[in-house]
Amino acid sequence: NREVDIYGAFLDPAAYDEYKLSKDEYTLYKDTAVNKKDTTVKKDTALNKKWSPDFANIDNRKIRLTINSSSISDYAVTSDGAKVYYLASFEKGYDLWVTEPRTHDTKILAKLSGSPSGIELSKDGKSVFVTNNGSLLKIDDAGKSTPIIISAEMVWDAAKERKYIFDHAWRQVKAKFYDPTIHGIDWKMYKETYAKFLPHISNNYDFQELLSEMLGELNASHTGGRYSPQPSNPDATATLGLLYDETFTGNGLKIADVITGGPADKTLSKIRSGQIIEKIDGEPVTDKDDWAKLLNRKTGRNTLLTVYDVKNNNRFDESLKPISFGEESGLMYKRWVKIMYDKVDKLSGGKVGYVHVQGMNDGSYRTVVDEVMGRNKTKQALIVDTRFNGGGWLHNDLNTFLSGNSYLRFEPQGNKVPPAEPMDRWQNPSCVLMSEGNYSDAFIFPYVYKANNIGKLIGMPVPGTGTAVWWETQIDPTIVFGIPMIATIGKENRPTENLQLEPDIRVPLSYEDLLNGKDTQLEAAVKEMLKEIGSK
Repeated sequence: NREVDIYGAFLDPAAYDEYKLSKDEYTLYKDTAVNKKDTTVKKDTALNKKWSPDFANIDNRKIRLTINSSSISDYAVTSDGAKVYYLASFEKGYDLWVTEPRTHDTKILAKLSGSPSGIELSKDGKSVFVTNNGSLLKIDDAGKSTPIIISAEMVWDAAKERKYIFDHAWRQVKAKFYDPTIHGIDWKMYKETYAKFLPHISNNYDFQELLSEMLGELNASHTGGRYSPQPSNPDATATLGLLYDETFTGNGLKIADVITGGPADKTLSKIRSGQIIEKIDGEPVTDKDDWAKLLNRKTGRNTLLTVYDVKNNNRFDESLKPISFGEESGLMYKRWVKIMYDKVDKLSGGKVGYVHVQGMNDGSYRTVVDEVMGRNKTKQALIVDTRFNGGGWLHNDLNTFLSGNSYLRFEPQGNKVPPAEPMDRWQNPSCVLMSEGNYSDAFIFPYVYKANNIGKLIGMPVPGTGTAVWWETQIDPTIVFGIPMIATIGKENRPTENLQLEPDIRVPLSYEDLLNGKDTQLEAAVKEMLKEIGSK
């Protein structure tokens, strides 16, 4: 869903015929046209004045201008249609690409690895203008990038700007809120009430709180203000990819476990659980100071650890490259998913599969298909875990994928084999795990899963948050607010917003059980799937 292409359609059959010419044919055509110029120019001018678009058979004059799909932020076509410039992201950030529709020659014109941007062609069509990470660039036809230096001064009245954003947010809600009655509240009164606080606000921390309070009166999901400050040269604490024994007292860090995939999870590493890190880059780790400061701005840099091996009563030094907190969070998520999968596999005797849907997005869907049709392919039932999912837009894809019904089997030489059509969809019993933390599309998916009678919902009730939101960045880009613009209407013939979704099997998961590694919801799901397998 994220990848797109640039297409064109010809409103003139003659222009389309010209486009289809090969490079050599077009060169010959141009030469012939030049030779006939004196006799045809008056005729062509007269025809141009009378020209009108020809929509007949336009479906046969559609063309794809890009040779590969990608995430494209903008494009520009030269006046003669000979080149198409576009900003596309394949790896790290957006680069400027150029393709020639006649020959399909495509290349990166300028390696920017930057932010998404618009594109503007110069008047002569030989250069393009883009913005990249806040800078304006001019890029010529050879790919040379020249920064455009702009120097300007502005008198900024922060208080008036906040008042403008406040009024703008109020008007946007009035015009675009999914319910035209705005839930029947006196929206004008709330504006007047909250506007009284504006003169007393001097920073965006408080301002986003004011926006959130006013938008909170809507009693709707996907609302509120957000403030994202842009600190200059902030602290950035790296991590070692280790878990620590929090009960350990005294100097040093006692290692409880090495996170799989982390900096210490290497073949030649001697770091093991039970050992104690005594120094980081020669600095002692003591119980009198915050040791985290020793890893400030160390991400990706060689860092020397002095480690005491309690078991063998010896010390050693080992160098590793710490990772960011975000990277470690990703590894911890994979660790949790593996624990859940192994637990299901053990409790079910290998009969039931497990997959977690991390988000309602393209990447998560690819993981689900890969996991389900890969190592879970031969399982007799499947647990689809959506707990802690913040949403996105994937409900229909998951609903379709899990609702497969066999309509054709294959028997080579009379041998019955497991694959059956539709081979790209799950056909066996399944259930969905959900919790109080499900939000947005992570509410809509279990809602449609239940409405289509695919399987049972297990866990805890999910608040109704079934709206599509527009998060709008303001003139001050550190401020964002949300407007739920589209309602989803289900079988109740009313918006699913504020409509609590009840599980078929209600199972709470207490904080104490979670800390002790016990997952009552997962256990209930395994039990239910084994019951369904046994009844078939």
